Amino acid sequence: MKKTIAGVLLLGFSSTTFAVAPGGPGCGWGNMLLEGKSGLAMHMFAGTTNGTWGNATFGMTFGTNGCSVDGALTYGGNSLVWFDGVLDEYSTDVAMGHGEALGAVAVMIGVEPADRAHFGEVMHDNFEVLFPTTETTAQEVLNTMIVVMANDETLKKYVG
Repeated sequence: MKKTIAGVLLLGFSSTTFAVAPGGPGCGWGNMLLEGKSGLAMHMFAGTTNGTWGNATFGMTFGTNGCSVDGALTYGGNSLVWFDGVLDEYSTDVAMGHGEALGAVAVMIGVEPADRAHFGEVMHDNFEVLFPTTETTAQEVLNTMIVVMANDETLKKYVG
């Protein structure tokens, strides 16, 4: 069960990480050196080059290296893929107040280890708010979870 949940989360998360790079799609020396190239290896090499030398950060700061911070960042993935895959297990774990899916969701949204037990308690205490009907969608659960977390002194730092 652990491997299944971890696999679904990792697959869903990794397949949803497409975005216009900070600074723009042509930002940094890696993009300059590999202009016109395509494929996973070339994109990874460009990203590694930009990250290793810090030139994209420099470019965004000073408006050089093909970088600009004028435009809005975009996201082309589907953020619910990872959550949809564990919604049933998550609802069961929230009802109990503990479990693998509850822990996996806490990890995926960035809850620090010291706050994960509290996260489980808060979700458990708000089960009826999170899952008001059996037809509640993943998007509705996520929206409600954000509100519940924002209203908790310990958890609000993860959604603010």
